[in-house]
Amino acid sequence: MNKFLKEVLEGLNAEPKHLHSKYFYDEAGDKLFQQIMASEEYYPTDCEMEIFENQTEQLAKTLKNGFDGFDLVELGAGDATKSSHLLRQLVADKVDFNYFPIDISTNTIKNLEYNLPKEIEGLKIQGFNGEYFEMLEKTRQFSNRRKVVLFLGSNIGNMPVSEAWEFAKTLRQSLSKTDLVLVGIDLKKHPRVVRAAYNDSKGFTKDFNLNLLRRMNKELEANFNIDNFEHYPSYDPLNGSCKSYLISLKKQKVRIGEADFIEFEENEPIFMEISQKYSVSETDEMAKQAGFKPVKHFFDSKNWFLDAVWECN
Repeated sequence: MNKFLKEVLEGLNAEPKHLHSKYFYDEAGDKLFQQIMASEEYYPTDCEMEIFENQTEQLAKTLKNGFDGFDLVELGAGDATKSSHLLRQLVADKVDFNYFPIDISTNTIKNLEYNLPKEIEGLKIQGFNGEYFEMLEKTRQFSNRRKVVLFLGSNIGNMPVSEAWEFAKTLRQSLSKTDLVLVGIDLKKHPRVVRAAYNDSKGFTKDFNLNLLRRMNKELEANFNIDNFEHYPSYDPLNGSCKSYLISLKKQKVRIGEADFIEFEENEPIFMEISQKYSVSETDEMAKQAGFKPVKHFFDSKNWFLDAVWECN
C-alpha cells in the first residue's frame, strides 16, 4: 500500500475525519495555489514580499549580526521569490555566505541551483533535497559555519499551536548558540480579513480543497462525487485558528481503492488544513520557550504580517 493511500484511509477512518494538506499539491493543486496567492483577498504573500522588498538592507544587516561569514539555510525554499531580494542584498554587500535551500521537491532544488547563479552573479549555492531537519543536519555536516535559517511564508501557521511549539523546540535543538532564525508569521487581525483570505470570491480556495478529492479519484481509484461536498472555512478570533473543512452534503458511502469504503453522515466534516494566526507576544513566548531570544520584529505597512528574528540562546 502506498503512503498516500495509507494516510488517506487512516485519516478518513479517524474520528473526526481529516486529510493531510501536504497532498493538496499535485499539478492541478499547484496551479490553484498560485491563483489563491494572486487573488485579491489573499494577503500573506504580498505582506511578506513587501517586507523583503522594502526592508532588505535592514534584514541583511540584522542577519549578518556582526559575523564575517555564515550559511543561509532556507527551509522549504520553493522558487525563492522572496529570499532572492535578501540574497541580492547580501551579495551586493559583499557578505561571505553560502545559500543552502532545502526543499522536498528535487525539481525545485535543481531549478534553484541552475537559475539563481545566473540571476544573482556571485551567489554560492548548494541545494539539499529532503525533509527539513534531516537536511538541516546535512548542512551542519557540510559546513561548520554559523547558520541563519529562513522559514518564510507563515509555514509555521500550517501546524496546530502545540505542533508549532514542538517544531520551534526541535529547530533550536538542531542549531548552535548565536545561530539565527527568521520566521514568517501571520498575525491576528480583523476576522473578516482572515476569513476572506481563505474563502476568496472567485472560489480558488474552494477548488483547491475539493481538488484533493479529484486527486484521490484519479490516483487512488476513489469514486468521490465532488458535488456532494462543500468547502467551509472558519476563523476563531480568540485563539487565532483558521480552519478549512469539506462538508458532506448527504449520507453517502465512498469507495477508495479496490476494497475500502468510507461512510459519511450528512453534514459530517473532513478537517483539511489549519492556518494559525498569532499575536506578537505569542510569537515571542514561543521563541523563548523553545530556547531562542527574540531580537527583531519586521512588519509590513499594515502590521498584518511579522518576520521575526530569533537568536539561539
